[in-house]
Amino acid sequence: MLFTSVSFVIFVAAVLLMYYIVPKKWQWIMLLCANVCFYLQAGVRGAIFMIATIISTYFCSRMIEKASDRQKLAMEKLKDLMTKEQKKAYKAKTKKNQRMWMVLCILFNFGILAVLKYTNLFISFTSLKPVNFILPMGISFYTFQSMGYIIDVYRGVTEAENNIFKFALFVSFFPQLMQGPISRWKDLKETLFEEHSFSWERFESGIQRIIWGYFKKMVIADRAAIGLATITSDFSKYTGAYAFLGMLIYAVELYADFTGGIDITIGIAELFGIRLPENFRQPFFSKSLAEYWRRWHITLGSWFRDYVYIPLGGNRKGFARTIFNMFVVWGLTGLWHGASWNFVCWGLLFFVLLTIEKLGLKNILDKYPALGHLYIIFIIPMSWMIFALDKMGDIKLYFAKLFPMISHVSTEFVNKLDYVDAIKHYGIFFVFAVIFSLSIPMKIFEKYRRTKVASVILIIIFWVCVYRMSTAASNPFLYFRF
Repeated sequence: MLFTSVSFVIFVAAVLLMYYIVPKKWQWIMLLCANVCFYLQAGVRGAIFMIATIISTYFCSRMIEKASDRQKLAMEKLKDLMTKEQKKAYKAKTKKNQRMWMVLCILFNFGILAVLKYTNLFISFTSLKPVNFILPMGISFYTFQSMGYIIDVYRGVTEAENNIFKFALFVSFFPQLMQGPISRWKDLKETLFEEHSFSWERFESGIQRIIWGYFKKMVIADRAAIGLATITSDFSKYTGAYAFLGMLIYAVELYADFTGGIDITIGIAELFGIRLPENFRQPFFSKSLAEYWRRWHITLGSWFRDYVYIPLGGNRKGFARTIFNMFVVWGLTGLWHGASWNFVCWGLLFFVLLTIEKLGLKNILDKYPALGHLYIIFIIPMSWMIFALDKMGDIKLYFAKLFPMISHVSTEFVNKLDYVDAIKHYGIFFVFAVIFSLSIPMKIFEKYRRTKVASVILIIIFWVCVYRMSTAASNPFLYFRF
């Protein structure tokens, strides 16, 4: 059930209606039932793996909590009978037991993810035939969310949930299941299980966010996708300026597609009175790559920072160790996005670029902000082409078209007609993309959101999106595949 399908809109409307009809104490149960229906329509096999993640994570988190409770009880009863060394040894034993349950949970769940998603990558080193596993819907997102939870329980950041069904709702909340954001238990539980009364103001805000998201996806991203598919379908025909055009088009498509999907997700959650974390903050207005990755896919970046980079030592153990930690994080970030070599190369490219920034480039970019902005506008779209093309041969050929002056591929670099055709067919989308990536449109909209003009604009956008749903083939969000 794609977000861009009419059936999904009907499903959300039906769930929303039932959510506010049932007694408030049953609202979270209603949401859990909706999650089950949403996930089962994608196939029972995929649901089995999610259930395995829910049960294993719940059980291990409870065992960690019980070990902590036993320690507290023992310390209270025996505090006068135990020496300082005995207390220290008992705490160490408890921590070791808790660590065992956490590690078992992580190995089990990341093992499932690795087998289903990365088996063929490992097989590529052998003469064996690829295995056609069906990847469960949203497995990368719900696995990371669940493992963040078990680590937080182990660290004592949050208490383990007693009710397995409430934990199941946290893992399977359907709006965020397929493309995030990756939530933390301590943040999401505040509104996920609260009793909510219908609020017209909240409903209006949620609907506006949803319409805004559909506009980004169906009017901007899907149209940009046609241009990119045209250019990348025949490298011999579309050369010169078209190679740069394709690079910019994909940057527009990915940004509008991903942020549009997140807008829809956050808007739907808001209809139910649930707050999800923001995932973007105008990333293309960053002045360095380090800043860019604090603004793009914020919840994934913070997950790797808190659960991988900092535990490895972060930047606290010297420069060499910091570089190694960055290498691990960006290698894993590339692999998280997909089990093919282009994603690995994409992740390692950012490792190299961020290392260069750390060696001194960032100081220059901070000193000259305009240079930093130009750097981002050039580097980011170029890097996304490694992300977009899954065959290494295609990537090599595309970059040969981008930089014919240093490649061995014969191509005409500048053709005046290229620019004319580019502006004619795609100029309007670039104008939209630049305008809507600014914070100014949202500020203007917030100022006039309750006026009749704003309502008319939203109604027009809504019906344009409905038209696109009814006439275009279903085009899933790019991040659904992860």
